[in-house]
Amino acid sequence: MSQAMADLFKRITTGVHVIGVADGETRNAFTAAWVMQISFRPLMLALSINPGHKSYALLEDGRHFTINVLDQQQIDLAAHFGEPAPGKLAGVAWTPGAGGAPLLDQALAQFECEWAGEIPAGDHVLVLGRVLNGRLLDPDRVPLTYQETGNLDGAAAIYPESFD
Repeated sequence: MSQAMADLFKRITTGVHVIGVADGETRNAFTAAWVMQISFRPLMLALSINPGHKSYALLEDGRHFTINVLDQQQIDLAAHFGEPAPGKLAGVAWTPGAGGAPLLDQALAQFECEWAGEIPAGDHVLVLGRVLNGRLLDPDRVPLTYQETGNLDGAAAIYPESFD
């Protein structure tokens, strides 16, 4: 396990997001940092998720997801949705987006996406999403970056000591 390797990878600029998923009346949300734009026409985003993650089945079956961009003051919200606990949406203001996936009212920005496919990527899967809608809720807030979360996700324990 390598803190040095974790520190190196934290230098890749990426934001921190809460991903909302739903299948029927079942909803969940989880923290993710590996999100990126992949196309202009059509507008598409990609999300990296471990296929063993509980929310992956909801995402795969529900075929929609939301991306809620967090701001620098919302590290507690990132930690809250990073926990593998049931009922994480209780007490958090949200509205249903595409396919019922949660849009957090307090997010800096929101995207609603429809599943457009997936690509295996090592121990994760890249889920491709066609953007259906989006909104910037507060242009004056600054996005939270992955580097600012420290070892909130415990990733330092997962990184190898060196490159293979």
